[in-house]
Amino acid sequence: MKLAVTGKGGVGKTTVSALLARGLQKAGHTVIAIDADPDSNLAATMGYPHPETIRPLVELKDLIEERTGVKPGTTGGMFRLNPFVEDIPEKYAVEIDGIKVLVAGAVKKGGSGCYCPENALVRTLISHLLADKEIALVLDMEAGIEHLGRGTIAAVDHLVVVVEPGRRSVETAERIAKMAAEIGLRRVSVIGNKIRSESDKAFLQKTLPGMHFAGFLPYDPAVRDAEIEGKPVAKASTGMESVIAEIIKHFKEETK
Repeated sequence: MKLAVTGKGGVGKTTVSALLARGLQKAGHTVIAIDADPDSNLAATMGYPHPETIRPLVELKDLIEERTGVKPGTTGGMFRLNPFVEDIPEKYAVEIDGIKVLVAGAVKKGGSGCYCPENALVRTLISHLLADKEIALVLDMEAGIEHLGRGTIAAVDHLVVVVEPGRRSVETAERIAKMAAEIGLRRVSVIGNKIRSESDKAFLQKTLPGMHFAGFLPYDPAVRDAEIEGKPVAKASTGMESVIAEIIKHFKEETK
């Protein structure tokens, strides 16, 4: 099971990523989670005590130069497009309650020039993990899908778009769905988050009529408090566990 999670900033995308990673582990999977959002908060959301000590992969200059053959920041020249990455999860991931978590850092978009070696390393790593049948992968992405490349994102089992009841959230979801359709990504699912009432649920279903909803997560102050206190959100609310389990079950059935 390979899931890429995206959505407008503030909708709870990282929280949902953390919940999905924990849910997959509880379902018996070996899980690797990658924080590919420039505003890296996944490790903190999962309860890692000192997230500020984790160095993003794009900042590991010696590793990047060793694997790509080019010193980061160098413009022009040639570098390895498929560097060796198989040992990176074991060497550079932090383990949080049995889940390996990697922080990619800010993956620069095309045209950034000097960031090409960094991009090559991160994209090759993600492609390698997408092809690994032994692990479940959760990608916590920034809003949109273009920053990881068409070929990379097209290999996921499901693109998960997190939305909350609100027009801006819906507009971002519509834009992401359009991008996904342009690259032929077939499995795009929506998770409604911070749902306070049936009217919230109805609003999302009405404003996103062409999109498939995998489930709805209720608003829970315990989750918000856990985020503020730096505690694992997956352990904050027992009510979320059964909902996430049903969503993962749904993803598995859709992938068959």
